[in-house]
Amino acid sequence: MIFPKSYEEIAELIQSEQRTVFLFVTDWCGDCHYLKPYLPEIESAFPELLFVQLDRDDFMPLAEQWTILGIPSLVVLEKGQEIGRFVDKNRKTKQEIIDFLEGLEE
Repeated sequence: MIFPKSYEEIAELIQSEQRTVFLFVTDWCGDCHYLKPYLPEIESAFPELLFVQLDRDDFMPLAEQWTILGIPSLVVLEKGQEIGRFVDKNRKTKQEIIDFLEGLEE
């Protein structure tokens, strides 16, 4: 999991050739804390994906630009283009995220 500290780092990750999963969370989000123990297992199940965790409150302009209306939420990019999103205000389960990521595979 990558934890960028600046918009410059995020800009580089957006342009990555590798499929990149941007996970938006916050410290105060109960649903984000619920998901946290499962993240290493999810990440290891998809070694071909690059995982990036962003605190939505720290990067609010990006969250607004990408219409992140709820957290936790995921946006997947490849070569700067969005290829999938799992964005809503509901709690996400480990299995829902795995199903979402498996649905991206071609």
